[in-house]
Amino acid sequence: MKTMLGVIFTFFLLGCSTLELTTNPSLPLVKDVESITVFSLDNYTDTPQAGMRASNLIEGVLLSKEYKTVNAISLKTKNLSDQLRIARENGSDYLLTGGVSEWRYKTGIDGEPAISLQCKLISVDTSKVIWSKTASSNDWGNASIGTTAQAMISLMFDK
Repeated sequence: MKTMLGVIFTFFLLGCSTLELTTNPSLPLVKDVESITVFSLDNYTDTPQAGMRASNLIEGVLLSKEYKTVNAISLKTKNLSDQLRIARENGSDYLLTGGVSEWRYKTGIDGEPAISLQCKLISVDTSKVIWSKTASSNDWGNASIGTTAQAMISLMFDK
């Protein structure tokens, strides 16, 4: 009986905080990257500025992993050719873009944070996607969207 209760409790805990990741090849090594221009992720949510918020956290995580970044988050350009031009002009090897499809607190008693992001790293030279990752996460009701997003983003950008 104790074993059965332990199994049920374990599944309950696992169901309360989840993280799903899908990926394309690993990130380039820091030593192989001059810089990455970080643009605001496209916001496909009802939450104002979710793309800018996510991009700000992404830039911080990249910096903590010793990547050099160029902040283009506040630029209003969504056109890939304009983004490539801007990244080329500032001497970056890559540009980072993507989208936010969920950035909210779930409704209900606990109001758990729920986040879904898609990021891609595009070579400025070839205009090809060289890395992409999609992640979704939710956490306990006492967690914030910021802490949940930062933990998820940190895992996204692990090698």
